[in-house]
Parts: sequence; structure tokens; C-alpha cells
Amino acid sequence: MNTTTKKIALLLMLFFPLMAFAQHKISIIPQPVSLQLTNGSFVIDGETFIRIDNEKKELKPAAEFLTAYIKQVSGHELPIKKRKGKSIQLAIAEIDGIGDEGYQLEVTPAGISIRANTKAGIVYGMQSLMQTLPQVRTNAALEVPSMKITDYPRFKWRGMHLDVSRHFFSPEVVKQYIDLMASYKMNTFHWHLVDDTGWRIEIKKYPKLTEVGAWRVDQTDKAWDSRPQAKAGEKPTYGGYYTQDQIKDIVAYAALRNVTVVPEIEMPGHVASAVAAYPHLSCAQKPQLPLTGGDYTDMSSNYCPGNEEVYTFLEDVLDEVVALFPSRYVHIGGDEVDKSGWKKCARCQARMTAEGLKNVEELQSYFIKRMERYLLTKNRSIIGWDEILEGGLAPQATVMSWRGEAGGIEAAKMKHNVIMTPGNPVYFDHYQAGPEGEPLAIGGFNSLKRVYDYEPIPKELSQEEAGYVLGAQANVWTEYITTAEHLEYMVLPRMLALAEVVWSPRESKDWTSFNNRLQRHFRGFEQRGLHYAPGNFTVDIKPSSENGKLLVSLFTEALNGEVYYTTDGSEPTTSSKKYQQPIRIDSSVVVKAVTVVNGKVMGLRPAEQAFSMHKAVGRDVVYENPVNRHYMADGPNSLSDGVRAKHAVGKYWHGFNGKDLIATIDLGEEKSISSISIGCLQHYRDWIFLPVSVKFEVSADGKNFREVQTVCNPISVQEQQSTIHDFKASFPAQKAKYVRVTANRLPACPEGHNGEGQPAWLFADEIMVN
Repeated sequence: MNTTTKKIALLLMLFFPLMAFAQHKISIIPQPVSLQLTNGSFVIDGETFIRIDNEKKELKPAAEFLTAYIKQVSGHELPIKKRKGKSIQLAIAEIDGIGDEGYQLEVTPAGISIRANTKAGIVYGMQSLMQTLPQVRTNAALEVPSMKITDYPRFKWRGMHLDVSRHFFSPEVVKQYIDLMASYKMNTFHWHLVDDTGWRIEIKKYPKLTEVGAWRVDQTDKAWDSRPQAKAGEKPTYGGYYTQDQIKDIVAYAALRNVTVVPEIEMPGHVASAVAAYPHLSCAQKPQLPLTGGDYTDMSSNYCPGNEEVYTFLEDVLDEVVALFPSRYVHIGGDEVDKSGWKKCARCQARMTAEGLKNVEELQSYFIKRMERYLLTKNRSIIGWDEILEGGLAPQATVMSWRGEAGGIEAAKMKHNVIMTPGNPVYFDHYQAGPEGEPLAIGGFNSLKRVYDYEPIPKELSQEEAGYVLGAQANVWTEYITTAEHLEYMVLPRMLALAEVVWSPRESKDWTSFNNRLQRHFRGFEQRGLHYAPGNFTVDIKPSSENGKLLVSLFTEALNGEVYYTTDGSEPTTSSKKYQQPIRIDSSVVVKAVTVVNGKVMGLRPAEQAFSMHKAVGRDVVYENPVNRHYMADGPNSLSDGVRAKHAVGKYWHGFNGKDLIATIDLGEEKSISSISIGCLQHYRDWIFLPVSVKFEVSADGKNFREVQTVCNPISVQEQQSTIHDFKASFPAQKAKYVRVTANRLPACPEGHNGEGQPAWLFADEIMVN
């Protein structure tokens, strides 16, 4: 061995133990902007104290917070003193480049230093330090590796939402939720306090809001959507509310952890709880029982915007709300308002005439703008769900984009602040694995990796427009989440993935690194008795086209996972084929695949996908109108991938909004064909309707097309059940090299629909040619 080789070997011997030690000890989530390991470590023991420089009184609560944590995991009660010695130093300083929430953390064998421009940065530095310590008391030495960290967040708004209206969660559970947020540097708690199913905040001027509106008949044994309305005589005993003293305590608890609590007080819809307490606030002005679940028949769930008493009531409510919450923002909802009642209400029609409003969308906008003007007098700003764009956006409103990103893009282009919270992938009430073996969820599928891969800045925005995106947030709606254990499970570990999305630099994101760091946090969850999802073991089966051939890729999110598969219908095992490269599909088959970790098949059922072979499979599809970017399925050739979509809206469907589907497929060569079909979806609730008609054409040269048949829609636009219909043209066999399919959309949502007059969606899956 020559001298150079010996030097390299020595360096490697020194380097790898350090890296192994780092991997074992340094598992900070979210990933810091800069982390440099140095030699040695610092041990926190009974001789250690906390030093606050420059008599910064605002740092004393933060120091006490750190002291309490260290005592909990070690028994050492660190005094707060100003002296020289073995210390953890907290210091406010002027540091360029890290902003108001950034920090510098340095650990040497002699001590620990956390420096920042503000108390917020100090708190985040402490959270990073605490992630290097045990999660529970084990009596092990508190040994912190020597290192230098410079860190600051990418986005200002790093949010978690919690709906406590469907199911009430105790103040203790809310505090635990805030603790989890703070541990991962999430800084905004969006507290959904009001909805149809429960009014959860004490308003002293209107005691019936909690005496009546906070309680409903207990029907938790029934599926959410099938719960009947309560009957006269049934005693409402299920629910709860937070007193104003409890709210003040929670707000202070959150503030110590640098979490701002943003209250959501729904209006003008989703207020059946308020109407149950004060019926005169609705258009119908009829008494009703508290809403128990999914049945909206013969009940009022909106305020009457034509009634002046409604505005007086809401101003009184908001006076008490802003006194409790120092947050700059108040969320006023504004979503999913069924405006059909307003069209029949004499007061609403009179208000529209007096204000010169053309339609009920503008009436909602009038309502929202009026509430904004009032909150501005209280030095507060409003946030609303993206429906507040309809009819005209309030001048200073911030938009929370949940129906995909379209509303956020529109608002940012209008120079309004935006918070991205699209249902896919940051609704944490959706399944994250399975769904076999998983607790009941509302539907959808937002796995850990989908959350981690999310990018809050849409490609459609310019650099200037992107500046209006404040950040992102995950929403937790609780129709099916009734216990603290279930809530923990739905949030963990997806919250950690989102935390890294909104804090760490985009270019530093690394799925493998995140997974490796996550393992230490899993152990901490187990030690603390927290419920979490161990991972998504469902294999992702993804078709793609290459040179006119259909290929299928298989992917598992599992750390160190391998994929085994079959194509003969049998159940895959560790003796089946191991996936190495994309599989070529030449005939109609069923692909089944499982994840294997450490020789064990994971999950309860294999992933399964049927592929139907036809003469257009694998061929390129050219669209005259582009597919909506939020419903791209597996890419531009999803209409020729051999996969038939099912009723899940977000998978395998191509979506078009306000435009017809016009698709041309080059079959590669002239072929004899006798039928062409296309599958379409009607999903009334989601504004998706079957096309009015579909025209099928063929061509030899791709320029001159001849119609072979037009097929009309046989299903009513009022059909509310999810329906898949194949539009099929059958004709005498003839040769063609090109086929063109034109699906003529329904121009607008039909009369009586809550989106009446708005552009309808058209969803299509496979164009089959035989």
C-alpha cells in the first residue's frame, strides 16, 4: 500500500465513524439549511446551566421551556444564570440572512450556543437541539454531537388545520396537537371552530350558540353520510365547546411555542349550528334540530345575507373572537355555499336589487366584502377558502386554495396572498396507505411520499407572482376521526413531510435522507405512546408509453423495500419475479405486486391493475385543448394506457373544465377497425358531468377526417349517483391510421346544482380502438 493510499484509508476510517455517528444522532426534521459536524460532543448534566445574554426578559419563558424539557428526559433541572461555565447560551443578535425565524446553533465540547434575531428563532433552535436528545427519560447521558447549524424557513406560513366541529377534541388534545406542530417548526394552527355540526367557541353575548349549537344527537355508530337527522324528543348530548378562558390558555400555550392560532368562524354557509340556536338568522327562519351528520334535508345551513340582523350578529361574534385571538388573520370560511335558497328569498332578492348585484355569486361577494370591511376596523385581515373568488374577491383577502391550485393561481395573479392547501396531497383525512387494514377515512389517497413531493409554488406563476404564496398547510377534517388516537395516526408522519416541504430549501429535499431521519422519530413516537402510520406499502403501478409500446413501472415508498410481481393472476410472494426494470405489456393482463422488506411481504393485499389490450394501446394522444394540470392522471397518454378508471376522481381520469375534449390518436400504421369507445364519468357532487354527445371520426392521413358515428348521452344531468358510461361507436370494419374523438361538454352545471351556471367538468379515461 503506497503513502497516498494509506492516507485515503486513514481519512475514510476517520470519516465514516463520524458519518455513522451523525446518522444515528443527527436526524433533524425539517432538514436544516446548513449543518456541519465538528469534533467531539457536549454533555448536558447537573452542572449545566442556561445563560440568557443582555438581560433579554423575553427569552426567559423560552429558557424555562427548554429547562422543563431537559428535566423531563433527564431529571436535571438546569438553573437560569448569568455566569461563565458549562452553559447553554441563548442570545438575541443581529444576524444577516436568516430573517425573523432563523437561528444559528453551535455545539462544542465546552457549551451550546443558540443565536437568533428574535425569540422565534431561539425557539426553533431549541427544537432542533431537542431533536438530538432522548424523547423520554432513559437515564442515558444527554450527549449532543458537536456541530454548527445555520437555519431559516423557506415559507412564512407553515400550517396545520384541525376541525373540531364534526367531533370535539379536548383542550388537552389540542395542546398535544400544538406540541407536535411546534416540534417540527410549523407555526400556524388553523382552528376550525364553527360548522354545521357544532359551534365550539363560547360567545357570551349569544349563549345559545353553545347551549344549543354545541350539541347534537350521538350517532357516532353510523357512517357519516348515512346519519339521519335527529327527531323531536331525541336529546342532544354529543359535542362540547371551549370556554373563553380555555381558549386564552391554549392561545398562550401556542404562543410560547411560536405557534399562531388562527380561528375559523364559518360564514355565510356551514352554519346549521348557529341557525339551530337562532333560527331568525336563516332565510327560512324556521326552528330546526342540530345537524347530526350528512343529511341536509329540510334544514338551513346558511345565513340570510338579505337580513341586516345577520351582520349585527356576526359583528358581535367577531368582537369577542378578535379579543381572544391576537392573530392578524381571521378565517371566515366562505366555502360550499348552496345559494339556491337565496334565489327564493325575498330579503336576498331585495338586497341584490338595492346593491345592484347581478346574481347570487355577487351576493356572496357582497357578504364577504362587508365582513372584511368590519374586520379591517379591528386591524384584522380575512382568509377565505377559494370560493370567495366567485362574484369578486374582497380587496385585501387572502385565499386558501383547496380545490386544487387553480384558485390560488388566480388569486396570486390578482396580487392577493395565497396559502396552498390542495386536497391532493395535503388533506390528511385521506388514506395514507392501504386502504386495507387502515382506519376508516373519507377517501382519497395522500401517501407520505406524495406529501413530501409537493411543491407549493405552481409552475404557472412568475417569480413576482410566486411571492404572493405565503406557504402551505395540511387540513384535517374529522368526519371519520373521532378519537385522539385516530387523529395522531392521520397526522403522523405526514406532518413531518410537509414540515420539510415548507421549511427546507427546495433543492435540498431528498426522499431517502428524509426516510432515514424519520426512523429515529418513529422510535420516539413509540416511546411516547403516539400512534402513527408505519408507511405506505402499496406498490405504485404506473403505465407509460415509449415508441408505441406500453410499459409498466412499479415503485414502493418503503425504505429498503423491494417489489415482487406476477402477471398471471396469482398472488405474488418472495418467490415471484423481482422487479428490476419496466415491464412491457403485450396482451391483456392483470399485474399484481407486493412490497417486501427484510424478506417479509408487507401490507394485507397486493396492488392490482388490469390492462386491457386494444389497437390504440401505447400510442400517443394529441389534444386540441390541454388537459387540466390537476387531472393529468399518468400523463398525456393516459387515454391509451390500457387502464380503465374507476370511481375515484383523482386517479386515471383526464379532466377538462369549460372546454371540449378533442383527442387524436395515431395508430402507427393503417389498421382494420370496427369500434371506438371512450369512458366518461358523472360525479354530480364534484361538478363532473357526462358529455352531451361524443363524435367519432377516422382518417388515413391525419388531415381529412370522416365521421363514423355520433353518440348522445342517455343519462340525465340530474343523476347524482357516481356513474361511469362508455360512449361507443360500432361500424362496419374499415381501415384507418388515425382516430379522433370529440366529447362535447355540458356547457354549465344544471339548474338546482350548487354550481348552477358555472362551467362543468368533463372527465374521460380510455379511448379503446378495436
